Amino acid sequence: MKTVSAVALDATDRKMLRALQADGRMSNTDLARAVALSESASLRRLRALETAGVISRYAAIINERAVGLPISVFVTVTLSSQAESALTAFETAIATVPEVVECYLMTGGSDYLLRLVVRDVDDLERVHAKALTTIPGVTRVSSSVAMRTVVKRGALPV
Repeated sequence: MKTVSAVALDATDRKMLRALQADGRMSNTDLARAVALSESASLRRLRALETAGVISRYAAIINERAVGLPISVFVTVTLSSQAESALTAFETAIATVPEVVECYLMTGGSDYLLRLVVRDVDDLERVHAKALTTIPGVTRVSSSVAMRTVVKRGALPV
């Protein structure tokens, strides 16, 4: 994942980002109206935010339950080595596991924290046995199943 430095944002940039987080499919005309700019000024600012990496992509937010993936599982992974080559090998391998929707390199007792989405416990067992524990260098995998989502925001507090 590309590293982006913090960008200085003014009030209009923040207003644009809030509007786009609420509706990423809004037209430039609607966006310009929402932030009180001309269409050309709105488009210029939008392109600048994209170029600076503030807006990294546009996507649809899919309801996990509606597509048959109702279970979120948080998994900690410990590797046998924290050498750069071991981390790179793990990250390359884990990126190929479609059930892994988030992966973070961590400090503390484990090396990685993953969030998986699965259909059921049998699906979790399959991913655990066929994907997670077969990655070279993995020495410990610990899973916790989320019982209920309490807070899940798709929007950042900009």
